Amino acid sequence: MKPSSDIARLLEIMAALRTPETGCPWDLEQDFPSIAPYTLEEAYEVVDAIERGDLADLRDELGDLLLQVVFHARMAEEQGAFAFPDVVEAITRKLIRRHPHVFGESGNLAPEQVKTLWDAIKREEKAERRAAREGMGLPSETHEAGFLGGIPTVLPALTRAQKLTAKAAKVGFDWPDANQVIDKIHEELEEVKDASSTGNRDRIEDEIGDLLFSVTNLARHFGIDPETALRRTNAKFERRFGAVEQALEEQGRRLNDASLEEMEELWVRAKTAEREG
Repeated sequence: MKPSSDIARLLEIMAALRTPETGCPWDLEQDFPSIAPYTLEEAYEVVDAIERGDLADLRDELGDLLLQVVFHARMAEEQGAFAFPDVVEAITRKLIRRHPHVFGESGNLAPEQVKTLWDAIKREEKAERRAAREGMGLPSETHEAGFLGGIPTVLPALTRAQKLTAKAAKVGFDWPDANQVIDKIHEELEEVKDASSTGNRDRIEDEIGDLLFSVTNLARHFGIDPETALRRTNAKFERRFGAVEQALEEQGRRLNDASLEEMEELWVRAKTAEREG
């Protein structure tokens, strides 16, 4: 079987991998839960390629992510639930419905009007989906219960916190000013200090969670994605720590040989060099 740019060939390959007796033993033993972690991993690798500006890697990672979609669709087809064409039809229908200003009669809308329209259409879709499930005798989608429903629990915690506060803000449950959020962060930090003096791990964890939630809220007020901000800081920490390690190697020493004061001095040098460079 030769490679091809035709999506049909990819579907054929996936079908062959999942064919009993002649397919791949590893692929055959997979199910939705076992594949889900790989789906998340591939999505993160797509983001990583984008952040590195590596378009060659992005092409390959997008292919890996597409494979995950095809894999899930194939397993669903085997169960008689749906197939890949149904996935494509569902998303095309959704895109057309959610963009009446492009594909319908609601033209010349400002960005904020588009956002309002989008939210209204999503609410309609949610109600229709709930009604359809009830008509089929299926259980209600518990993850969509209440106003804050529909935000997946598997999202990274920082991302989910941002989405929760953004959704609550739509009905006015929000600090009107970023400075008030900063005051709240100071308040939460004091509560972490108080909790730390008790030695109660559960309480300390709760207070640290409150602090992180408030910091995420602050990021949202400035239009900053907290997950992206933290990834940038992680990368910055790695670079500077690597510079410390390299400086010590040039002295014929290892990290374990250096004192905290020496490493801190080298850290400051690396930080200064970055800023001046």
